[in-house]
Amino acid sequence: MWQKLALYVFGEKISGDVPARIHEEINEQQFESEKLIGWVQLVLVVTFGILYVLAPAPAEMASFRLEPWALALYFLFTVIRLRCAYKRFLPRWLLVLSVVMDIGLLMALIWSFHIKYDQPPTFYLKAPTMIYVFIFIALRALRFEPTYILITGAVSVIGWLVLVIYAITATPGDPMITRNYVTYLTANSVLIGAEIDKMLSIIVVTLVLAAAVLRAQRTFYRATIDHSAAEDLSRFVLREVANHITSADRAIQPGDGESRVASVVFTDIEAFSTVSERLSPKELAQTLNDYFCAVGEIISANGGGITQHQGDLILITYNAVTNDDDHAANAIKTALAIQELCENRTFGPHENWLLTRCGVNTGEIVVGAIGTEERLASTVHGDEVNIAARLEQLNKEFGTYILCGENTTASCEEVCKFKPITEVTVRGRNAPTRVFQPMT
Repeated sequence: MWQKLALYVFGEKISGDVPARIHEEINEQQFESEKLIGWVQLVLVVTFGILYVLAPAPAEMASFRLEPWALALYFLFTVIRLRCAYKRFLPRWLLVLSVVMDIGLLMALIWSFHIKYDQPPTFYLKAPTMIYVFIFIALRALRFEPTYILITGAVSVIGWLVLVIYAITATPGDPMITRNYVTYLTANSVLIGAEIDKMLSIIVVTLVLAAAVLRAQRTFYRATIDHSAAEDLSRFVLREVANHITSADRAIQPGDGESRVASVVFTDIEAFSTVSERLSPKELAQTLNDYFCAVGEIISANGGGITQHQGDLILITYNAVTNDDDHAANAIKTALAIQELCENRTFGPHENWLLTRCGVNTGEIVVGAIGTEERLASTVHGDEVNIAARLEQLNKEFGTYILCGENTTASCEEVCKFKPITEVTVRGRNAPTRVFQPMT
């Protein structure tokens, strides 16, 4: 029962441990919130100062005036606290002290009214300045941490209770307590019920705001975790695919996909097995990382997306996820740039030459998710994809490094000229496919 009630009021708890990097990201947001709180505090103390200056002075002013001293001290503290926020030095004791200073200033200003105007202490209980306590409580909501809202509410109730007790006990012979509401409004008297109402209002507002912030905090944590997950996911799949997964109205299901006219590039390192044999696993990993980083820059520069890594093989797509009207031309540009790269530089600690074969094809493909309910992979498939893979392999037979299909060449006449090589029939298709080699 209590668990259901807590779930209803406060929302669902964050399951499992929150990773340290998530805590760091949230802490960064908290520091930004504390900067905002500091600036609001500074605005408030300046506002109090202006109101104090503009307020009409009583005919007979007390020799000691608390307000300017309290305002000056709070202003100094606020400036120091704001600087600490920018210096990222905000231990919990300083945050709690800030709460105490906020409410302490307010209560001191309210208490000073009866001295300033030479009235009984009950006079200050009717001061409208008391409503500022709700501003200080709400101010803590900016941090997205209900603890400090509760502390502010508790300090406020205690502060007001102290003022009420002082007003009642300041004149022992005449406590000035009344049960008459009219007398309370028209004379310097205390209506206990009215003061209880004020403190009850503070308590209710504090609890409601704390509950709302706790619900928002849990939502904020989940949003931060999801955002971080999307950022991490974009390193394994295309960013656009990651965004689609995290923003989808429903969970991605096996077989979900769409048909698009796109261009596909298959790349494969020539004689990679020979290279692998003479390198240690660590050296091989360093070489491949160096190669993939360099090739990845070319792919990104031409608007392509890496759909799959498999050993030394790369599957690159254009217009599969993001719109690209020049996808065929960009695919050819990528293949040509990769050849130029591999002809002019080496990779890895042992400076290995990694010549690369490319197969390029354009046509209708299916972009979507395949796999099981438990494990999915975002990929592309279809006959045109198979043709691109076949073209990459044909480079071995013809001693070439780039071969492309007829559909690709038809859209790339402005990029380069093409030489017809042969016709091939891909398994499962009756019609032959004309094969071309770009001429540079």
